[in-house]
Amino acid sequence: MATAPPTGQELDIYRDRIDRFIAELDQEYYLHYAGLKDTLDLKPLYERYPELSTLDQAQALGEAANGDSGVSELWRFASENYLAELTREHAERSAALEAQLEATVDGETVGYRMIRPTVANEEDRARRERLEEARNRLTEEHINPIHADAYAKLTEAVPRLGSPNYADLYRRFGFKLDELAEQCRGVLGSTEELYERTADKLFRTRAGVGLDEAERWDVARVFRAPGWDEAFPAEKMMPALEVSLADLGIDLRSQQNVELDIEQRPKKSPRAFCAPIEVPGRVVLVIQPMGGADDWRALFHEAGHTEHYAHVSPDLPVEAKRLGDVSVTEAWATLMEHFLLEPRWLSRRLDFPRPEEFAAEAATGSLYLLRRYCAKLLYELEFHGATELDEKAMSSRYVELLGDALKIEPSPTDYLGDIDASFYVTGYLRSWALQSQLRNHFRERFGSDWFANWEAGSLLRELWGEGHRLNADELLADVTGEELEMDAFAESLREQLR
Repeated sequence: MATAPPTGQELDIYRDRIDRFIAELDQEYYLHYAGLKDTLDLKPLYERYPELSTLDQAQALGEAANGDSGVSELWRFASENYLAELTREHAERSAALEAQLEATVDGETVGYRMIRPTVANEEDRARRERLEEARNRLTEEHINPIHADAYAKLTEAVPRLGSPNYADLYRRFGFKLDELAEQCRGVLGSTEELYERTADKLFRTRAGVGLDEAERWDVARVFRAPGWDEAFPAEKMMPALEVSLADLGIDLRSQQNVELDIEQRPKKSPRAFCAPIEVPGRVVLVIQPMGGADDWRALFHEAGHTEHYAHVSPDLPVEAKRLGDVSVTEAWATLMEHFLLEPRWLSRRLDFPRPEEFAAEAATGSLYLLRRYCAKLLYELEFHGATELDEKAMSSRYVELLGDALKIEPSPTDYLGDIDASFYVTGYLRSWALQSQLRNHFRERFGSDWFANWEAGSLLRELWGEGHRLNADELLADVTGEELEMDAFAESLREQLR
């Protein structure tokens, strides 16, 4: 028997419960990944909000969606939460293992989460290989069995939501997966020669090997960019962020709804992150300043998320404050991250040596990421289009697709862990296009120094206030009248690499 669609009053109650659930969820993630809590305890949280993850609720909201964008977001949330509850124990177990596992390499013990950062900081190429292989062994032995079991549960559950597989479910949610995949194929074809030429130069400069000799354990070292460390000191990270925001009319230290967690803790995530615990009432920017270009980029990226959520209008419904198209918040994050691709910003804020040279190298890194995520989408469409997991076939396909795109073979053990839930890969891809087209608009309207223009800051705050009320396509059309195009990001990188 079909479940009756919820009434308007029931929808409002459901919205309130979603808001409280996500606030508590983000608080739990914050405490764990900020190194304040050893375990990620999701079970008590789901037990306090049992109605948010039931199959009946997801089916009822699916009946009620009927073209209403707000209710459609509630339907997607209910469906994703139903699936997340089925794999909650897997998430808890894998998070606990990632925090506890250690590898001993050459007599030094390194925590699982710190292996990749250690690889990035290691000069000895042979030791980088040993560290990477130690991580792969831990992944294969301890983490992948959990991921595989979680995927089996998802595969079994998705048909209950009315779709034969995970990819089809997201098509029903309105994700234009096939159209985006076609654009990605075009980008991979049009940027291959440029990528091979510029990446070869970058790997020779930073790792001492050409692209044809590069291995996966060289990648983190190359993008760590140690040669530029002196230009990106840890002690200048927060001051540079503060003055950059001040140029846009934002006083970071006086924002009562923004918390800065910059303390050093042994189990704190080495990567900056944003925890929008209350939107817009309490947004936490978490950073463990280490310095270096990669760390600076992470800080400015997460600061973009932080300012977006901190400026969201409190009057918006939960689907516009906390749900919606993640491409939008990722675009604001990338727009701020890409201050570091602006030679004029580098010279203005850091008295930077050879800014054009660094910006070109950074653009090559962005091209690597663009091609990587294009290949990831193609892989994930195949992975999520299957009705059961063929581990050997998918591991091989992962290596084939990403290896062809990057000309560097990835680890086959990452074929499960390199997949984010909810087709988040599309959020990054669409956000890069959106931020490129918005950046062009800001430059045309406010000049090449738009990032230091109060009027540009005023427009940013106005757009941030919309939260996720508009999706990426609607936001771009509203601001510029354009359609979202993946090649816009590729073209911006071509421009910087000319």
